[in-house]
Amino acid sequence: MNINAPCVVSLTWTLADGQGQTIDELAAPVEFFFGGEDLLPKVEEALAGHEAGHEAWLHLEPEHAFGDYKPELVCFEARNLFPEQVEPGMAFEGLPEGSVTTDMPPDTVYMVTEVYPEHVVLDGNHPLAGIALQLHIKVRDVREATEEEIEAGSVGDSVLALMAPPTGGAPRDETLH
Repeated sequence: MNINAPCVVSLTWTLADGQGQTIDELAAPVEFFFGGEDLLPKVEEALAGHEAGHEAWLHLEPEHAFGDYKPELVCFEARNLFPEQVEPGMAFEGLPEGSVTTDMPPDTVYMVTEVYPEHVVLDGNHPLAGIALQLHIKVRDVREATEEEIEAGSVGDSVLALMAPPTGGAPRDETLH
């Protein structure tokens, strides 16, 4: 079966930064909805019309991956607005109630990057924002999408916050898949 929207593709990959340092490796095949929100547009472009067994080597500049790093998505909030056990790597959807930073997107997932006695540093950028990426993808399988997948535009709870187009959010943990 050729890859054409809508369908579901099973992929494996190796993801590296612009210098070739491996960031993530997906050795076991994972399914993604093709023609929806599961994959970056440039990844879909590279897969379109192909079938199981196809391999693609992509170089993705930030504008085709997770966007440029936006310093305006970093803010400082009072430490007392967070749970006692707050630590770097934790993620929060939106800013905490009582926050004083204005003009921050409310639907963004903010990653805690630093914790100080008086304040917490939050970053709403995707962890891979501003980074050129090298991606080697192998298509392991292609199948028809179910009605539910077509309606949702996704395979479901995709393990891939990594390949989803940037929406201002970051993965909720340090694992990329």
